[in-house]
Amino acid sequence: MTMLGRLLTCPVSYVLALFLVTLSSCAHDAYERQADLIKDHVEAFYSYLKANQVEAAVHENHRIEAMADDMADRIKKQAQLQGTSRVTREFALMMTARETAAQNWIALGQYFAIRQQPDRSRASYQRVVDAYTNPAESRYREQAARAIEDLKILSPASGPTAH
Repeated sequence: MTMLGRLLTCPVSYVLALFLVTLSSCAHDAYERQADLIKDHVEAFYSYLKANQVEAAVHENHRIEAMADDMADRIKKQAQLQGTSRVTREFALMMTARETAAQNWIALGQYFAIRQQPDRSRASYQRVVDAYTNPAESRYREQAARAIEDLKILSPASGPTAH
């Protein structure tokens, strides 16, 4: 299997495993539907990426981020009105959606790096550094920051060269 093939299939397996763990404690159909919807967006993201349809892949990832934002809003409202077990499940699903979106941005950066598009790769990694500021998301920020540094090795900034 090619490096790109592994890149595009491994994260999906990881995300699906996260969903199974999350769903094991969720008895309500609403959570299962939300998790299934996130899973569908993840699968679509990697399908589009594999088919070189980057704009469509980015759109799918934006949809995952929007779902996480909607869940965050609901969590804030529910925390005041309902018991903590429902809020806890909703929070876990929201964090899964955010982590999935961060992983997808990193995968997109890798996709661009493989295709020797360092500026686009750097922009994708920088998005993770800038947008995922929650302390629980630090591993994604750190991974993206390291990838940006690695891009300097692979594709140094262009400028005047000394002779």
